[in-house]
Amino acid sequence: MGAGMRDPGRQRYSAAAIALHWAIAAAISLLLISGLWMTDAIEVPDTRADAFAVYQWHKSLGLTVLVLSFARLAWRLINPPPGLPAEMGRLERLAAHTTHVVFYVLMIGMPLLGWAMVSASVFGLPTIVFGLFEWPHMPMFAELENKAPVETALKRAHSIGGYLMIALLVLHVLAALKHHFVDRDHVLTRMLPFLPARRVPNEETQ
Repeated sequence: MGAGMRDPGRQRYSAAAIALHWAIAAAISLLLISGLWMTDAIEVPDTRADAFAVYQWHKSLGLTVLVLSFARLAWRLINPPPGLPAEMGRLERLAAHTTHVVFYVLMIGMPLLGWAMVSASVFGLPTIVFGLFEWPHMPMFAELENKAPVETALKRAHSIGGYLMIALLVLHVLAALKHHFVDRDHVLTRMLPFLPARRVPNEETQ
């Protein structure tokens, strides 16, 4: 198959797509958990030192998600995913495609918001990626004269995005479980690792 062409009978995602999916999913889960904890812990004297360490780790993981999300998007454009099951209705397919678009917007937009927020911080703290090297600030935000209102707006947007990501993840998991246990199709299993490839009817072969 040429680059960017879909194999009509392929029902499994490629190994690279599966690896990127689960790596990003694990990282996002850790980001959401750490984000919920550290925003409260930073306000408590007994946990403040640990919260500062988690903030640095959180930033590093967020930048990792940004890089992996661009890699996944590029891979998806070059290697289109398998088609959806033929029995799925038009509205359900539309919902699935819309969910994937929103996921990409959040996977890329949330780290960018976090990067901008750190760059606009009045504290001007550096980001040391996993303790290995310093990640630069965004000049357009780092050089602002009045950073406080911009930082506040970015924090609010980042927080809203986080809760939206939680809601989307819950819907995504519930939809995957519905496909597996109610519809009994291959939407979930095609993204699970270590399973043999199968060729079954989908929307591209009907």
